[in-house]
Amino acid sequence: MPLATLTEFSTVLGKALLRASRDLAPIITVIALFQILVLRQPFPELLSVLAGLGLVIVGLALFVVGLDIGLFPLGETLAEEFARKGSLFWLLFFAVALGTGTTVAEPALIAVTHEGAKAIAEAGLIENIPAAIDHFALGVRLTVALSVGAAIGLGVLRILRGWSLSILIVGGYVLVMLMTLFAPKEIVGLAYDLGGVTTSTVTVPLVTALGVGLARTIRGRDPLTDGFGLIALASLTPMIFVMLFGLIVI
Repeated sequence: MPLATLTEFSTVLGKALLRASRDLAPIITVIALFQILVLRQPFPELLSVLAGLGLVIVGLALFVVGLDIGLFPLGETLAEEFARKGSLFWLLFFAVALGTGTTVAEPALIAVTHEGAKAIAEAGLIENIPAAIDHFALGVRLTVALSVGAAIGLGVLRILRGWSLSILIVGGYVLVMLMTLFAPKEIVGLAYDLGGVTTSTVTVPLVTALGVGLARTIRGRDPLTDGFGLIALASLTPMIFVMLFGLIVI
């Protein structure tokens, strides 16, 4: 790596470390105050806590730098190239595949679906054996991934056609409310939680970059008003799809 590039990277990483420390400072302060002033107990395994905190700060800083120099430019470049080619089919196919693929890789989704499957098994709705739990968790995970893929495809089509985001969002939540009335009550809470965890560390950067890059490329579209909103759709559709999955499976 050239010296100038290495120096620039070190500067960017240093700023990211400072920002990460600043962003985590309120959380650390609240925990420390409650531990010392309210619980009046020393921190258990203080050295391990400090080491873990340091790793969190470094990991968060590296993640932010990686977004800036890698994922955001990549997403915008891919969106611009597909838009220039003028193929609606391949653009929509790419959007659906991107939404599905990134969601499958979400660590939070993997964790929550597994915990949800165990809770469903403990409630007696599926067999309480590892194979059944893993099978149910995988089914929910794939359902969520497909729902996000469909949402990203719909969002890209919205940008291309100039559809109103507010109408899509309001209509979607009306459907969520209706599904809530008919879905098994045991799946409703899980469905609502999965609407949030699907849009996490892997999905958000690429999907946001896709929308903004696409809006910049298409004449008459504003990146600020048209490029954003994909994440809102991606948070909405998993609730609908998971409740539908519950109606079919449970």
